[in-house]
Amino acid sequence: MTEKEKCIAGELYNPNYDEELQQEMLRSADLCYQYNAIPPTHTEQRDEMLNKILGSKGKNCCIRSPFQCDYGYNISVGDNFFANYNFIVLDGGKVTIGNNVFIAPNVGLHTAGHPLDSKRRNEGLEYAGPITIEDDVWIGAGVQVCPGVTIGHGAVVAAGAIVTKDVEPDTVVAGVPARPVKKISQ
Repeated sequence: MTEKEKCIAGELYNPNYDEELQQEMLRSADLCYQYNAIPPTHTEQRDEMLNKILGSKGKNCCIRSPFQCDYGYNISVGDNFFANYNFIVLDGGKVTIGNNVFIAPNVGLHTAGHPLDSKRRNEGLEYAGPITIEDDVWIGAGVQVCPGVTIGHGAVVAAGAIVTKDVEPDTVVAGVPARPVKKISQ
């Protein structure tokens, strides 16, 4: 298996010396650099550039600069998506974001993880677990989402939370690690 195939399969892989993955990361870095240099008032040009970066996106997608991602093609966002300044997505694994999702500044979605034992970690090995954010979610400032997490429909993640486990629909979570605080009633 190639390193990319291992990544897709959820196995340990090494992107550090793999020519294909290195080229894909450089392509994404270049596109993000170009995107971040486009003036905010040039909305059509910014939208076109997002079409080049992201795997797919719905209508009314806004990502404020700066924005950075590893590959881009593993990111799918729905309609009416908004991400504020300093949005970082480490997308070795799939990142699926639904409709009407709002993301505050300084949020990171991290599909990448590393072995706990230093020998394998020092070899450059990592793994990627998918992240899913369902419709109508609000993620507060400074939140970090770890690999393999699903944030359920209508959930709210409070500012500063570290999300290490799935979040139930219509639930507010807060803290480090994020824990349920209350259910949201309509």
